[in-house]
Amino acid sequence: LIQYPNHLRKLKNHHVILHSSFATNNSADVAHPNKTRVSLLSGGGSGHEPSHAGYVGKNMLSGAILGGIFASPSVHSILAAIRAATLPTSEGGMGCLLIVKNYTGDRLNFGMACELAIAEGRAVKMVVVADDCAIERKKGITGARGVAGTVLVHKAAGGAAGRGMDLDQVLKIAETVSMSIGSLGVALNTVTIPGADTVNDRLSKMNESGEPMMEIGLGIHGEAGLRQCPLLSCNDIAKEMLKTIQSYGREVDSKIIPLYNPGDELVVLVNNLGGTSNFELSLLTRSLVTLLEEAGCKATRVLVGSFMTAFDMQGASVSVMPLTRDVSKDVLSYIDEGTDAPAWLAADVWIDGDCRPSASEIEEVIPAKATSSDEAAKLPLVIIKDYTTVARAALAQCAQALSDAEPTLTKYDTIVGDGDCGITMQRGAKEVLARLESNSLRVDNPVNTFSDLADAVSASMGGSSGVLLELMFRKVSTSLQSVSGEGITSKDMASAFRSGCEAVSFYGGAQEGSRTMLDSMFPASAAMVAGGTLQEAAIAAQKGVDATAAMGTAEAGRSNYVSADVLTGTPDPGAVAVSIVIETLAKAVVQ
Repeated sequence: LIQYPNHLRKLKNHHVILHSSFATNNSADVAHPNKTRVSLLSGGGSGHEPSHAGYVGKNMLSGAILGGIFASPSVHSILAAIRAATLPTSEGGMGCLLIVKNYTGDRLNFGMACELAIAEGRAVKMVVVADDCAIERKKGITGARGVAGTVLVHKAAGGAAGRGMDLDQVLKIAETVSMSIGSLGVALNTVTIPGADTVNDRLSKMNESGEPMMEIGLGIHGEAGLRQCPLLSCNDIAKEMLKTIQSYGREVDSKIIPLYNPGDELVVLVNNLGGTSNFELSLLTRSLVTLLEEAGCKATRVLVGSFMTAFDMQGASVSVMPLTRDVSKDVLSYIDEGTDAPAWLAADVWIDGDCRPSASEIEEVIPAKATSSDEAAKLPLVIIKDYTTVARAALAQCAQALSDAEPTLTKYDTIVGDGDCGITMQRGAKEVLARLESNSLRVDNPVNTFSDLADAVSASMGGSSGVLLELMFRKVSTSLQSVSGEGITSKDMASAFRSGCEAVSFYGGAQEGSRTMLDSMFPASAAMVAGGTLQEAAIAAQKGVDATAAMGTAEAGRSNYVSADVLTGTPDPGAVAVSIVIETLAKAVVQ
């Protein structure tokens, strides 16, 4: 009611939810909905949300009657709902269909209310849904339980009522769909009713071999199912579910035949019983649909979600409805009919073709590989004296210095981080050295050099620092690629380095003062952009390192978890690594 203030209304004095179109207040100016369509009511015990209030809407339920937790609603409330949603025949009412799950309390209470409403001159009929395949057909007179397949009955009957069909026609469709559905649930644990004095641990025990157990066929109230067994794989669970449903079958001309056959078009509803993750539910759905389609069936409508739950029960159910001689294309069109019921999840219908469209992958876009001459023609000229010679020597010295600094970086990171900074930086440095040795790291143009450095880092470092350094190198490369004028100068290199630092900040979220590698990067880049020498940039970077040692808090990285007394006095290892590289670069360029 809070979430859907314009869509739903509560019936006064009762735990009944009605569609807002019934809020006519007996006004002569507002036509009662029951004058133009058959009303549909359903309900039962609470604890199965979104069933049944979530299915109140156009082309679905007119209202839902809510009992206590796992308890049938009272005759008084059911009758009140019928009165609110159904006009007497003498006043033009089209009647009401009660859709009831097969539980003794629900059948009795809804049945009594049905008879009382008929005595008042209202046309009311009832259909009982018994889609659970876990109960043997010959086991007593109670019959199969009504479970998640009931939702498909809501939808088909609601679509028919929305088309203006009369009560007998809507009843016939509801009965046809009800008799064509087979459902089965499985669970890794059962349900404990909120507020209960004891936890229901019926499924929490191991078997004699110490294996965890699961149950096949348990009900939506945690009732015992077909059997317990050791935990199965997702594919094996799906096989057990479908085998049971198929063998239970359906009744045609007083004979039991398989529920579905090869070539059948199917509606498949995979239901979360409450405590199953979307990930697990999707895995089960894939297994179920794959098995059905391998058997020659076509699952054209696959609905997946929480349709009828049992609080936090860690389990799922599947309901299968084949398109047979009884379930016609018209019936499927009622299921496909649009609705504004809050909990209904419309299927993305697969109609045409022998292969599910989503099985066909979209081709990956792979850029055309440019030739060396094409790439060279697009590169800016390099106006830096002896760039190739200086770049090769400088990169080798910087990489070696960074590799040699592994013990120092590891020591610092062991105090303020997770201890892997030194090893990570060393992996990247050794990769650069190897690529220089094999001439696979190009030093003909800074655009290529920094692009190849990014590739080397990507292939070797890993972790957040690896991604951040790769981002920086790629940004430096693309910034230099767009240089205009006569060509790339030392000033352009400084500006590109600054852009790389800003990219690290933007994508990583840290800033100068966050106690990260940026605390030496930003001061160094600022010195370079201002026209300072590499030596001045190295001094600025070292000052940034020293500043991190005085910081008692870290806003990013693993150091964010460390207390101030541990952080204080130890510099950030990432900032130290950057400072080592810039200092070595300054010495190499001077040489």
